[in-house]
Amino acid sequence: MEETIPGTEAAQIPQQRGNSLLETAVRYAEERHWDVFPGTWLVPADGAQRCSCGDPACAAPGAHPAREDWAAQATGSATGARRMWQKQQTASILLPTGRTFDAIDVPETAGFLALARMQRMELTLGPVTLAPDRRMRFFVLPGAGAKVPDLVRRLGWTPRALDLGVLGEGSYVAAPPTRFGSWGAVQWACRPTAANRWLPDVEELISPLAYACGRDR
Repeated sequence: MEETIPGTEAAQIPQQRGNSLLETAVRYAEERHWDVFPGTWLVPADGAQRCSCGDPACAAPGAHPAREDWAAQATGSATGARRMWQKQQTASILLPTGRTFDAIDVPETAGFLALARMQRMELTLGPVTLAPDRRMRFFVLPGAGAKVPDLVRRLGWTPRALDLGVLGEGSYVAAPPTRFGSWGAVQWACRPTAANRWLPDVEELISPLAYACGRDR
């Protein structure tokens, strides 16, 4: 099972079948219709886990694209995903943004504050990841990048004033249970379920996200 943040509502969701990277990647393509592609992986070296890219100072060891043409490599086919991960079953699971979803990227502290506000507001959330780089990514409908700057200004902020970004076309997110070196694994703060198959528009979430990022400055 993909890792989930302990103590959150998402942790109460029953386990799903399969816990290998290969089976999880296939499930994302088959059940969520997300495009997936394999990234780098971790290799043992001198008693530590190093990135397969060979860079000892890699900023995201085992959790970034392994090829420059990764966007063309990404597939929404379960058969295609299985074929790719069979070649390297420990490869990270990466999801291209700007296709079936965009991701709103915020600091971990702001993300948890926003989640609490969203629950009080009874907003419908999409999946949310928490990565070892202490960033949270909220999945929303594609096209968020064009909307966010104006939405933030309407709320009284300048876009540069907030640590709030949008991952859209040309970007990607690492999906659970991908590991970032020895720092830990990507987890679900709000995991994919039947209830959040239909993603929210960024307009529905921007107010609590902007508020939380403003408080977190």
